[in-house]
Amino acid sequence: MKSANVSPPSARRTVGGGGPADDALSHLLHDLRISGVDYGHQQLSEPWAIAFPKSAAARLHCIVEGGAWLAVEGEPPRALSRGDVVFLPRGLAHVLHGTAGRPTPHIAEWSSDRAGGEGFSSSASEPPDAVIVSCGVAFNEPCLHPLLALMPEVLTVPGAHCDPVIKSLLAAMADEILVPKIGGATVLGRLADVVMTRVIRAWVETDQAQSQGWLTVLRDPKLGRALGAMHRDLARAWTTADLARTAGLSRSVFAERFTTVMGQSPGRYLAALRIQTASRMLKEKRLGAAVIAQRLGYRSTPSFSRAVKRHLGRSPGELRRGAPTQD
Repeated sequence: MKSANVSPPSARRTVGGGGPADDALSHLLHDLRISGVDYGHQQLSEPWAIAFPKSAAARLHCIVEGGAWLAVEGEPPRALSRGDVVFLPRGLAHVLHGTAGRPTPHIAEWSSDRAGGEGFSSSASEPPDAVIVSCGVAFNEPCLHPLLALMPEVLTVPGAHCDPVIKSLLAAMADEILVPKIGGATVLGRLADVVMTRVIRAWVETDQAQSQGWLTVLRDPKLGRALGAMHRDLARAWTTADLARTAGLSRSVFAERFTTVMGQSPGRYLAALRIQTASRMLKEKRLGAAVIAQRLGYRSTPSFSRAVKRHLGRSPGELRRGAPTQD
């Protein structure tokens, strides 16, 4: 089972300023679209424990006050302190509990006050020993996004309260849950998106366990430049030579380096990226096949339709109408 422990964002190089690697990461994170979120704010007194069953949604926990233990099957318990953030990108079953612990109820057994149908809060009957903010995040087409597949089962950012941005975001999330307001679900979704993005960025910058794949490309200024260019302009008829010039490498060197670290050629990667984007445009924007084909650089609408059917098992029309996947 993979796990990772990364430094808080404030302890590392600031990502920004339009650097090539950051540019690529920005576009990749933009593609990691949230399709649904639930939120929880818990004020807990000993003894306490919360069980989170395996879920299709990712799970994010932020320890606002006090401490907790994270228990995952097959791993020793992991201590969490004030300011720690833990992210489980594939919704692994886990338990959060206090030092004393107790039999672990399913999260649904906790009495909660619904906030617009999208959140819950629970309060201790006395000054709490721990305050935890939790988010369940569902991604659009998660199986098509390599970042999620590459992440460890459990990713932690210790001492994230040292990052003033995360600290402010957590406070704002707690306020939206405890004092519901009009538009609160939208605000909470955007706050959760920023917190999640900063956690993922911390992992991309500091995780040394991954020696190849996306992380190598994102950290490589030349490959990152080419990757960002593909994501910015999917309609362009990119050739390997074009991408090599963008990266500032010879065609042969670029092709070999890209294929080595990504496990597929630039052309195959671009084809998969176009299909991923097409799926999102069909489902979210409900655009017609002809419009999407033009925007994504396909030669014709029929060629686009054949590519979608071949890769996703459904026609553009079926995807647009939300037809279920056929076994």
